[in-house]
Amino acid sequence: MNRLSNEQRARVIACLVEGNSIRGTVRMTGVAKNTVTKLLVDMGIVCSVMQDRTMRDLTCERIQCDEIWSFVGSKQKHIPEGKEGVYGDWWTWVAIDADTKLVPTFHVGGRDIGEAQTFISDLAKRLRHRVQLTTDGRNPYLVAGRGAFKNEIDYAMLHKIYGNPPKEDQRRYSPGVCLGQEKQPKIGRPDYAHISTSYVERQNLTMRMSMRRFTRLTNAFSKKVENLTAAVSLHFAYYNFCRVHSSIGTTSAMAAGVTDRVWTLNDLIGLLEEAEATPIRRGSYAKTRQNRDQIST
Repeated sequence: MNRLSNEQRARVIACLVEGNSIRGTVRMTGVAKNTVTKLLVDMGIVCSVMQDRTMRDLTCERIQCDEIWSFVGSKQKHIPEGKEGVYGDWWTWVAIDADTKLVPTFHVGGRDIGEAQTFISDLAKRLRHRVQLTTDGRNPYLVAGRGAFKNEIDYAMLHKIYGNPPKEDQRRYSPGVCLGQEKQPKIGRPDYAHISTSYVERQNLTMRMSMRRFTRLTNAFSKKVENLTAAVSLHFAYYNFCRVHSSIGTTSAMAAGVTDRVWTLNDLIGLLEEAEATPIRRGSYAKTRQNRDQIST
């Protein structure tokens, strides 16, 4: 059991959800590094379980999906011997409701068709009725969408056309210049006016700003998959239930009817107190690619 007081826990969690690294949180709160890490993992588990239970029978109408890159231990080309399948590139798949900004599900894994099927299948189980779905132009989304929704969906891809960045921008890791985009209906009759991935791409920026381990060109990357997944789970619990969005004037969970109030950090800590009374198996988090499908909310 973590022996921190609820006040200390709240200070640590506030630092983590506002984009501070674990070592930065240690310096700001005076809490030991191992204790901060343990609290992060414990909170990640209970937040994952809570979101899995509450994100059901959702009345979303327009969903956008994308995936964001990160790495664990080392980048893919520098994986040390014996760490294959654990170290390297990892992707966080994210779905967002364009109207309420709710994130109904996420998945941490690879980027192949199997991971796409796991992610889209989980999304389909959480929705009450037919929705309009927009993704980028990657084919795994199309295959997964057909299988999960059985064509009972209005699905379109947004294919963006990029040019090479100028040489002076390549040194700054700038993306290619977007020269245009093509809307490609794939299933059903999607509304052209709502074929967009703008909101989910903005969510990618929110993740990079709110989780230090997603910041590029730093040494704050995850050292364990368990820690990466815990950070993502805590982020989305705070994002959905605690963070008031200026565009909608409330939290995403309230706007979507998932809850009837704005949660505080103490509400999230209360989940951990309940779990300590009835322990949740730490095996809820996958640590290898073989059992990675258990990571989704």
